[in-house]
Amino acid sequence: MKVPAELRSEGSTLVLVWPDGVHQRVALNALRAACPCGYCRAARLRGSQAREAFPADLLLTGIAPMGYGVQLVFSDGHDRGIYPWSWLENFQADALANVLTTLPGTATSSAAPWSMPH
Repeated sequence: MKVPAELRSEGSTLVLVWPDGVHQRVALNALRAACPCGYCRAARLRGSQAREAFPADLLLTGIAPMGYGVQLVFSDGHDRGIYPWSWLENFQADALANVLTTLPGTATSSAAPWSMPH
């Protein structure tokens, strides 16, 4: 598992410095919109969060590494998601339209969750 050597917040951006020296900058709005917590994933499946706009001045108020990833605490109070390192390494903010298909454990079916077979 690849873990960043450095992780910091710079304004509205999360900066990850990977062991190979690559600096990755990710907009906090993109990370907040792609939150992997169950609540946010369910909202995206319902289509309600996909259209939600987050504040332009969204900041991080906390960064807590959690072994396989990092928990980010946003200034809007949201702190439920743990972002896996491998997912962050491959995250492309400009491909945010594909968030529903790239998040681990996110269903890609257009069927309502309650109608999916068990």
